[in-house]
Amino acid sequence: MRIEDTGLEGLTIELSRLDLIMEDIGLVRADQWDYERVTYDRKIEVKGDVFYLRVQGYAVEGDVGGRYAVIKLLTPLLGKHYYPHGVEYGEGEHFPTGVINTSKKLLNQLSEALKNVSI
Repeated sequence: MRIEDTGLEGLTIELSRLDLIMEDIGLVRADQWDYERVTYDRKIEVKGDVFYLRVQGYAVEGDVGGRYAVIKLLTPLLGKHYYPHGVEYGEGEHFPTGVINTSKKLLNQLSEALKNVSI
C-alpha cells in the first residue's frame, strides 16, 4: 500500500542526517542498501501478523557506500509479511486501521523532522 500525501516524496537529504533522523523515529536501514538505494523499515506486529512501514530513497549525489550521499525519498509503503515469501504491498492486502494510523503518525513525525534539514 502506498501512503500518499506525506510530504516526504521528492525530499532530498544528506544520508548521515537521514540515518540519524530515521533511527530516532525507529526506522532502521540495517543492511538494506546498495550503492544507489536505501530502505528504512519499521516493524509493526499485531495479533501475530507482521507489517512493515518502508521508506525508500535513491542517491542523487554520491553513493550510499561512500562517505557522502544525498538521498531523494520515494513514496512510503506499507506491506504485510508472509513467511517465507516476503512482504506484499498489493492493493488487495488488508491493513488494520491501527497499523495504518500508526504508520501515518510515524510518517508525520518524520516529515516534521525533515522539514528543516532537507536540501
